[in-house]
Amino acid sequence: MSKKWLSVMVLAMFVLALGLAGCGGDKQQGKKVLKIGTDPGFAPFEFQDEKSKEYVGFDIDLIKALGTKMGYEVQIQNMNFDGLIPALEAGNIDATVAGMTIKEERAKKVLFSKPYYQSGLIVAVKNDNNTIKSVKDLEGKRIAVQIGTTGADAAKKIPNAVVREFNNAPEAFMELKAGGADAVINDKPVTAYYLKQGGDKDAKMVGDVLQAEEYGIAMNKKSTELKTKMDKALDEMKASGEYDKLYEKWFGKKQ
Repeated sequence: MSKKWLSVMVLAMFVLALGLAGCGGDKQQGKKVLKIGTDPGFAPFEFQDEKSKEYVGFDIDLIKALGTKMGYEVQIQNMNFDGLIPALEAGNIDATVAGMTIKEERAKKVLFSKPYYQSGLIVAVKNDNNTIKSVKDLEGKRIAVQIGTTGADAAKKIPNAVVREFNNAPEAFMELKAGGADAVINDKPVTAYYLKQGGDKDAKMVGDVLQAEEYGIAMNKKSTELKTKMDKALDEMKASGEYDKLYEKWFGKKQ
């Protein structure tokens, strides 16, 4: 074999290797990978188990089940909540499941799946606080919230309120416990879970749910095919009763 032909063959093998490497960017051992961004400070939807250090919660179980139905291996990536949509827009992740409320403003930037959970905002105060009984009593008060959430949006609309934003819900509740805030505005299921896990020694919920909200799985605006698959898999989970089993695992039976 001449040196010329040997050089051609080596070059061809190199190009082929590059092509195969490029094709495998979103695959692992032959499986398609679905990169999911979440902020694991939103129990019981997503949080890190203290013993196993793995990410667990209703959202985590849900997206893994959906991934299985769609033929994907799910990889969870830890991110701050306010960085999730920018990461989707940049193509760094495929989707996000993070107790994200479907809002018109967000829907201008991302695609949302069909709603998978109905929630709402609630006010929490310290147990010995008997002056704040509803959102109407928060005018001029110090309010702790999670940055980038609908709770933060609601707090900013309260006249003369001093809004203090934190990276996650536990930090907001810690501020309340430490006396740095008069109240926390957050999603009711998250607040209820915090109280159930021992937070009721220091805090309590007051007033009615401020507004009904629906959570959705967010995807890049161009990911129309993924949205179709996601919605179909979600419909199948609800029809088979698999969704209800997950719901009962984390929240108990629906009332």
